[in-house]
Amino acid sequence: MSIILPMEGVEIFGVTLVGVSTTIGVKLLLTTALVVVVTILRRLVIALARLALGGDVADSRRFWTRQGVQVVAAVVMLLGLISIWVTPETDVTTGVGLISAGLAFALRQVIISLAAYFVILRGDTFTVGDRITLGGVRGDVVRLGFLKTTIMEMGQPPSVAATDPAVWVNSRQYTGRLVTVTNGVIFSEPVYNYTRDFPYLWEEITVPISYQADRAEAESILLEAARAHAVIDDPTAERALAFMRARYALSDASLGPEVFWRITDNWLELSVRFLVGHRGVRVVKDQMTRDILRAFDAAGISIASATYEVVGLPELRISRD
Repeated sequence: MSIILPMEGVEIFGVTLVGVSTTIGVKLLLTTALVVVVTILRRLVIALARLALGGDVADSRRFWTRQGVQVVAAVVMLLGLISIWVTPETDVTTGVGLISAGLAFALRQVIISLAAYFVILRGDTFTVGDRITLGGVRGDVVRLGFLKTTIMEMGQPPSVAATDPAVWVNSRQYTGRLVTVTNGVIFSEPVYNYTRDFPYLWEEITVPISYQADRAEAESILLEAARAHAVIDDPTAERALAFMRARYALSDASLGPEVFWRITDNWLELSVRFLVGHRGVRVVKDQMTRDILRAFDAAGISIASATYEVVGLPELRISRD
């Protein structure tokens, strides 16, 4: 069944609208109906999926279901618009060429971000729930859209806390700000992923002590604190490291705690290196610091600080009239 409409002009209050015909009017109505129906169906399917799957927003099943529904809705919308506006009698070669060139120039960033979206979906870059650094923003991915990624920002360690934009939380914990980053950033900047493949981090605590202190006892205290709070003899961590070695050209790495010494002009610097999970790092380091200070006090070991030693005085003469 086909409907053929005459190419008659449209008049409003006796004025003929240039370039508008009954056929174009019907196509506009069909386009509006298509957009409304697809939008309603998309929201209905997402709502039913949310009820069926349950869980929270960060549930991977809910995320991938939502992304799948959105992709299908976008494809249906595109095919519907082509079917409505492009007919066998339409000469669209020139028009399509001009429109494509204009869209490619005007929507360059949009096209790049949309392409990056599909790269993110099919690749191993990141997904919802991952802790990443993207576009200079550190935090957890809470939403992934066609064009933008939303990140719950977290603080930064003191060594990089002065970077722009500045944050007021001196550790990897939430600041409370939601930051939106365009997906196209993955093509121009590195993406740091704290979660994917190996959800662990190597951390360090550095303690300066004087050269007169009991160095062996200090090292023993640092190792004991690491063994009490860090990841030690964890089969999950060992399997994750084995997976990394099988997938990437990764050299051997130690999962156990180690202490490294460094000589400076003022003190001996002891750095304990240990493995922790990618979340809760601040809590682990806080507990270790408390244990280290208590043990140092009990052993009579003090934290070194910059001091000055006077080794000589000039001759002083006093004369009286």
